[in-house]
Formats: sequence, C-alpha cells, structure tokens
Amino acid sequence: MNKKKILTGILAGLMTFGSFASFTTSEVQAATRAEIGAIQVKKSGNFKYWNKDSETLAALKSYVKDVTNKKSKNFIPVEDRIAVFDMDGTFLCETAPYYFEWMLYLERALYDEDFIPLAADREYAKQIETAIRVTKKFPKNADVDEAKSQESVFAGMTPAEYENYVKRFMEKPVEGLSNLKWGEALYLPMVEVIKYLQSNEFTVYVVSGSDRPACRIIACDLLKIKPNNVIGSDPKIIAANQDENDGGQYVYQKDDYLVRGHLIEKNLKMNKVSNIMQEIGKQPVLGFGNSSGDTSMLNYTVYGNKYKSAAFFVICDDLGREFGNNKKAESCRKLADENGWHQISMKDDWATIYGTNVKRTK
Repeated sequence: MNKKKILTGILAGLMTFGSFASFTTSEVQAATRAEIGAIQVKKSGNFKYWNKDSETLAALKSYVKDVTNKKSKNFIPVEDRIAVFDMDGTFLCETAPYYFEWMLYLERALYDEDFIPLAADREYAKQIETAIRVTKKFPKNADVDEAKSQESVFAGMTPAEYENYVKRFMEKPVEGLSNLKWGEALYLPMVEVIKYLQSNEFTVYVVSGSDRPACRIIACDLLKIKPNNVIGSDPKIIAANQDENDGGQYVYQKDDYLVRGHLIEKNLKMNKVSNIMQEIGKQPVLGFGNSSGDTSMLNYTVYGNKYKSAAFFVICDDLGREFGNNKKAESCRKLADENGWHQISMKDDWATIYGTNVKRTK
C-alpha cells in the first residue's frame, strides 16, 4: 500500500470517528468558565497554581512590587502599566491537537453539514488536517494561507452568527485531554498572572495571531479584558449590500447589516509591534509569549524602554500533563537565553496546568 493510500485511510477513519460534531458536551465535566473567571489574585500575589519555589514567579512578583512602589526609582504610573499577552500557547491550549482557530476552521470547512465551502477551501483544509494529524509537515506559508482560507469559510456571517458559532465550538472537548472543553482550555497559572497584573493596575492586552473576534469571545468576559484591548488578525467587516464597492464610497443603507469579509492582515511577528503602536500608542512594559512569532513583540517591550520592563516566555516542556515538545522547548529556551527573557517552564514552574482532573488520554 502506498503512502497516499495510507494517509487517505487514516483521514477517512478520523472523519468517521473523530469528527468534532460526534462529541457531546455531557462527556466533559471540568471547571466552568465562570469558575475560571472567578479566580482572583491579590496585589501581594497569593498564587495557588504555581510551584512555590518558582524563580520565574519570584522574578515577576519582584518586578511588580518594584514598579508599583511610588518610592522606587522604577515606579511606573498606572496609565503606562501596559502588559501584552500572546494567546495560543501563552494562556490557551494550542496542542490538542493544534491552535483553537485552526481546529475551528477544520470544523467549518470539513465537518459542518450545513455549510458547503469553496472547493479550494475544502481542499486546503484537507491539507491542513493531514499536516496536523499525520505528517506534521505544513504547506509553505501556511500561517497566512490558512488565515485567508479560514476567513473565506466564515465570510458572509454576521458578527452575532460568528460569535454563536465560536461559542458552540468552545463547548466541544479538546482531543487527548480528559474533562476539558475548548472554552475552558486555559492555563490556570497564566490566568493567575493576568488577574495579578490587573490587581496591580496593569492594563492587559491580548496580541494574537488568531482571529480578533474569536480572541474576544474566548478571553474578554472570562479575563475581564475590554474588547478594544484585543489585537488580532482581522477579517474585513463590510455592509451586507456593499459587494465589491469601496468602503470609502459606499453609504450604509437602511436595510444593511454587518458581515465578515476576507482577511486584512495576519497579526504575526513585526505586525504585532506595528499594531501595538497603532492601536495602543504606547510601548508595553511587560510582554508574554511562547514562540518565535512573538520575538518582535517581546523585544519591542524590553528594548529602548523608558521604564523598567521585562519579557516572559512560556516553554512547552511538559510531556506528562500536556503535549509538550522537547525539540521545540529546547529551541525556545535558546531563543529566550539569547534575548534575555524570563523562562516559564510548564513542567517545573506550574503546580497544575488545567486542574488535577484533566489528564492525558493518549
């Protein structure tokens, strides 16, 4: 049997058994979003999901104590206490088996019985699924091309329709981790970091390569982050009757309503820095990321800053409670060392990731 037939057989089995639509929400009994949202950390830093001997946590607490002390030479006024967080792999699961929005895309393009995608989108989605589940080898320029195809399969949806679609998908279980839905697949220690910074009057921004509306749905209510404090990859928003007419010329009509269009820009790498300056207008003093795509954002946070600043890098080194990757972890450690970022070891720094009732099942 040749390689193509093997891959076809594997994917056929996945489509029969592993279709996202085949799961029911009753199979998942983890902490609710309300319980995660209720997590509080005092100004003093009463963390419970970090190991008490974590040097990285100690460094964060020391930094915050210093820059919030009015008597310190490093004091930062409240209006300039800006912290930026990547989302996937920094505070949201990206390994079961892949990014939230990519799995959402596969659901829409391949498994949604009420939707017929363009042939090109369906074919590309098949390539992405093969890469995620079988080969681990992605098409060239997949980051941008997947985003274009993803926006294509959701084009024409109203913002409310898209929100409902995302929320339904958030009720589905992640793969390979027990008792965990996508909407609750947040790293509890990083939720604590966000709440801790908010208690110390930092303004937290999410700066992600994922779809901005999806990021808002996942993070805003849960983490008490304002919608305009989310920066992500944007679909063009147009009037329903606008068609191909330029927005600078088209006039919104009485019977119009808003719908999603195609991708404007993928918010990756240097684009994150450009968008931070365009939308925030200030240099962050704290940055949190987990991959080379965050390098520009983290370096922008610490280089040439008029305030004391710091960057923190989540290392995917936990193979027992999560789907860590030793090769990527070593690469990330090297990158952090080269740039002087604090390293957050998922394995060594965190007492738990999702809670003790969440276990690997494969």
